[in-house]
Amino acid sequence: MTGAPLRQLVEVWRVDCRGPGDLSGVQALVDAGRLLPREIVAVMGKTEGNGCVNDHTRDFASMAWCHFLASHLGCTARQVAQRVALVMSGGTEGVLSPHFSVYTRRWVAADTGSRHGVTKKRLVIGVAQTADFEPEQIGRMAQVDATALAVRAAMLEAGIKDPADVHFVQIKCPLLTVGKVAAAVARGAMPVTRDTYESMGWSRGASALGVAVALHELPRGVLNDGVVLRDFGLYSACASASAGIELDHNVVIVLGEAAGAASPCRIAHTVMRDAIDAVSVRRLLRDAFGLDADVDATRLADRLVNLYAKAEASPDGAVRGQRHTMLDDSDINATRHARAAVGGVLASVVGQTALYVSGGAEHQGPPGGGPVAAIVRVDGASVARA
Repeated sequence: MTGAPLRQLVEVWRVDCRGPGDLSGVQALVDAGRLLPREIVAVMGKTEGNGCVNDHTRDFASMAWCHFLASHLGCTARQVAQRVALVMSGGTEGVLSPHFSVYTRRWVAADTGSRHGVTKKRLVIGVAQTADFEPEQIGRMAQVDATALAVRAAMLEAGIKDPADVHFVQIKCPLLTVGKVAAAVARGAMPVTRDTYESMGWSRGASALGVAVALHELPRGVLNDGVVLRDFGLYSACASASAGIELDHNVVIVLGEAAGAASPCRIAHTVMRDAIDAVSVRRLLRDAFGLDADVDATRLADRLVNLYAKAEASPDGAVRGQRHTMLDDSDINATRHARAAVGGVLASVVGQTALYVSGGAEHQGPPGGGPVAAIVRVDGASVARA
């Protein structure tokens, strides 16, 4: 087969965990020969922290993965972080269950998986990273532009030429700490905000707008520092950004489809118009995959790998004309309320709780709503899980 064209085969493993550092389920898959560490290109995890500035469960999970993979790959933990895209999203409020989505990729001969047909599209993945940001760059056009470049690089790695074939772009982005703010001010540079919690929204928002530029959802010319977190009519229907204390740059994971890929899965997306828009999710599953959540729950459970969704407390203080109090609660952050609400809605549709629901949807879908992507197995085999 020397010289034969190769096709990308992406597999997704959904692995439950007892805590942010528990990789026993992953180790069991490795021991059984079902999961090869050298093929892992990305991990998206949901951890049970508060999802706020001081949520160190994200860092804990990332470190656990780095050390785990370093021992299998014969490299340092730092090299793992450069090789594998690790995105940990804190917050499993309500019924959401902590878990990891593990993405593997290998290249197979063109005739492998030919039952799919070379013209059919299947799941592909690409990853990229930006350089580290200075504190004053977070939430501003510097972050928008760097993110757009990284998204394009990840698309190229995935083999995606048409932005319409991108269905979900997951970004892990940095936030501001008191120390970062002080260092910037000492240099005479003014960060976009001095509030560390607010900085998460600025970072997510700028990153999402970068996705919109890369996917031609918005022209670069309509953007400037003044529209970030101000003009929420500007958004991406595919972006999902999660801010964390554990990094200073953006990690980008592009999930989409390409003709001829040998993967056993497909991906499609929609946009929830608000936090209780289950209708759009049911329509997505039915129209894209032929799965009717209302009449065939068993088949849905057997085929659905995961749902990836953004959740947001509507900034106008209402859901379908009725007042909500998420933004007025001084005890629990609004992002935590939103994750619990959207997580419950999605779980009621698909009958599972190990769902990737990320809070804070600034410029990620319309105000109060957010993008939702579904990955489904279509080759007749059951979902790979542990």
